[in-house]
Amino acid sequence: MEDDALIAQAQAWLAEDPDPDTREELARLIDDGDHAELTARFAGTLQFGTAGLRGELGAGPLRMNRSVVIRAAAGLAAYLKKQGHDNGLVVIGYDARHKSHTFAEDTAAVMTGAGLRAAVLPRPLPTPVLAFAIRHLGAVAGVEVTASHNPPRDNGYKVYLGDGSQIVPPADAEIAAEIDAVASLTTVPRPTTGWDTLDDTVLDAYLARTDAVLSPASPRTARTVYTAMHGVGKDVLLAAFARAGFPTPDLVTEQADPDPDFPTVAFPNPEEPGAMDLAFAKAHETNPDLVIANDPDADRCAAAVQDGGDWRMLRGDEVGALLAAHLVRRGATGTFAESIVSSSLLGRIAEKAGLPYEETLTGFKWIARVDGLRYGYEEALGYCVDPDGVRDKDGITAALLLTELASELKAEGRTLLDLLDDLAVEHGLHATDQLSVRVKDLGLIAAAMRRLREQPPTELAGLRITRTEDLTEGTDKLPPTDGLRYTLDGARVVVRPSGTEPKLKCYLEVVIPVAAKADLPEARTRATALLAAIKQDLSEAAGI
Repeated sequence: MEDDALIAQAQAWLAEDPDPDTREELARLIDDGDHAELTARFAGTLQFGTAGLRGELGAGPLRMNRSVVIRAAAGLAAYLKKQGHDNGLVVIGYDARHKSHTFAEDTAAVMTGAGLRAAVLPRPLPTPVLAFAIRHLGAVAGVEVTASHNPPRDNGYKVYLGDGSQIVPPADAEIAAEIDAVASLTTVPRPTTGWDTLDDTVLDAYLARTDAVLSPASPRTARTVYTAMHGVGKDVLLAAFARAGFPTPDLVTEQADPDPDFPTVAFPNPEEPGAMDLAFAKAHETNPDLVIANDPDADRCAAAVQDGGDWRMLRGDEVGALLAAHLVRRGATGTFAESIVSSSLLGRIAEKAGLPYEETLTGFKWIARVDGLRYGYEEALGYCVDPDGVRDKDGITAALLLTELASELKAEGRTLLDLLDDLAVEHGLHATDQLSVRVKDLGLIAAAMRRLREQPPTELAGLRITRTEDLTEGTDKLPPTDGLRYTLDGARVVVRPSGTEPKLKCYLEVVIPVAAKADLPEARTRATALLAAIKQDLSEAAGI
């Protein structure tokens, strides 16, 4: 973009910007003539898709800020009115990140100005409370202001419709078109009053619902260490555990309270290296049965167990299988579902139990829509254990159910690792890993996908690829998405760009038959070697 046109565009944005912080920031960039930084902010617009919006905070259409949020809210309001929801209720929740409360109030103002009714949750609360509130209050839509486990500089805007599930096509494109039609912020009415701020009644109803995930007579003895990862999960999880009668979790105090700067972690994601170090240190002090972590908006649940003398994170697929086995043992009925990037073990558990099983595209926006859903999970630490209450992943109820399972096994003198061993003997050892590449230049992801399509591998780790599926074409059961799936002799690989972060993600699984528990060490050694070799070969094939 030419300097004059770039400066003119930035000055036009500045003239409408309602936020003194971003106005000051943008004025400084204009005064400095910082072409590179202005281009980075004005070379397009932050795209609204099935993940809503997510990006770095700052001035300009390629950043998260009040101007972008007001346009998004206006587009959503216009979409809802075209759907016939002229006086419908929109519930708005928010986390404790920088600007989250401001973005929530801007959204409430826009909805009110458009003639809709708006209600804001009383304070920063877990995302599943918002997902619950939509259906509980009979809302036509919901908005959660959160960037989940992204870095501190980010924020986001997640949209749900009246069924309590996140948006999917074509609603995302229709809302995006309405956002694009907002010519100027001056055309968006934003009254300063007129919406409701909810009290704790809706939170109390959510907490009452959490009791439903547990068996009435189950033991509640497992001791836990808990970290909220500087997010909003602590108070709600402690309240849920107290209601259930579990021992009060020992808190990782350094990470217990909300802090938008996430000072003790590089990335506030339990899966990231080092993020659980403080929790493990606390576990070495207190010797619990289980370590539990939520991500900052508490819709995900991570768990760690003692393995020998050390504590190790359970993979999301391991927790997914454990919760499934627990529900089967309790006589659950209904459909078990997971995304295509999650372990195939869930399908085998469901089949053995005679339960329906469905596979969906990545994301709970798809899992939550499965007919007759009883349980759904995704390997990225997301678990839906009470779909009638929350049609989304819920890190609070998942933590309750996992702690109940740990308590039952403890009463039998067993552990979660013992149950994982049982599942491996019964269904084969399902070992999973991930190759995840974070990039600054999104073109590298497109280049890697193009290379894999133009020069497809024929084998990985010496295993022949028996089937290659380009998921952009869709399948008989899945709508189109940007991804590749490889079926190998005894393994499976899925490659896709992340929908929420600048990452290329490759999901690997190997399945090794196991005749007896004594064969597990050798099977695990073989699986580890195979996964490492697949990762290396795939990296070379993709040029990453």
